[in-house]
Amino acid sequence: MNPINLDPAERDSASAPKTPKEPVAPLRVDGETRIFPIIGHPIGQVKSPAALSALMAERGFNGLVIPAHVLPEDLPGWLAQARALRNCDGIVVTVPHKAACLGSCARATARALASGAVNIMIRDGEDWIGDATDGHGYLDGIAAEGFDVAGKSALLVGTGGAGSAIAYEILARGASELALHDIDLARRDALIARLNAAFPGRARIGGVDPRGFALVANATPLGMREGDPLPVRVELLTPDQFVADVVTRPAVPPLIAAARALGCRTMPGSGMFDAQAALLAELLMGVRKVDA
Repeated sequence: MNPINLDPAERDSASAPKTPKEPVAPLRVDGETRIFPIIGHPIGQVKSPAALSALMAERGFNGLVIPAHVLPEDLPGWLAQARALRNCDGIVVTVPHKAACLGSCARATARALASGAVNIMIRDGEDWIGDATDGHGYLDGIAAEGFDVAGKSALLVGTGGAGSAIAYEILARGASELALHDIDLARRDALIARLNAAFPGRARIGGVDPRGFALVANATPLGMREGDPLPVRVELLTPDQFVADVVTRPAVPPLIAAARALGCRTMPGSGMFDAQAALLAELLMGVRKVDA
């Protein structure tokens, strides 16, 4: 940033001596590097490659997370090639492949099966084991902001791969009820059925009206592109509600900006990302095992 374009206070801050940062562990890339693709369509929005690779380097693990832009119609062939890549020990999965990749797993965790999606696949010989950690990261990020969903009502917009995992985790952490909204009615209803099998009577149909919910959560890409509609009627939000979003770019998504303007406590997508980064890295490195 050019100090000439800053106001005086910012210029002083920009020109002040900087506190030395902790040395960053260098990435090691050689013939022994373990490769972990992150697959999606699109893929330009993901932050995982640099962050997860850095976490591995900090722990002395020779691994590299790389973005892979894979179209839905190419996914089966790509997964077959990934299985043949012997230095690929795991795959991070993002939109829109999470549901499809569950079908390629020989085994999956209970939360992945209940949500109908995976966001990470770990090699087990010739097979993949799947897990869904999006909900874990989302709720840990919310908890880091001081909000506990236990005993409270929640509204969740979006029942895709990430939304399904978030829905499961909201109920697993004790929410009194969860209302679900999605423009894909069949997908919404299928998730409600799976959730009520695991958490009887606590999942139901919701809408875009956030009134009466302690937690209002977005699990759709709405807000990622300029001109997107907001996922809920923000004019009906009240300051006592907590609003959370999965969108990481822009850093402050429109839903979060609107909620903050009304006095709500919030968590943008970066909170979810930060909370689950260490978990994903440990699963990829084999420090933690997938319980499936």
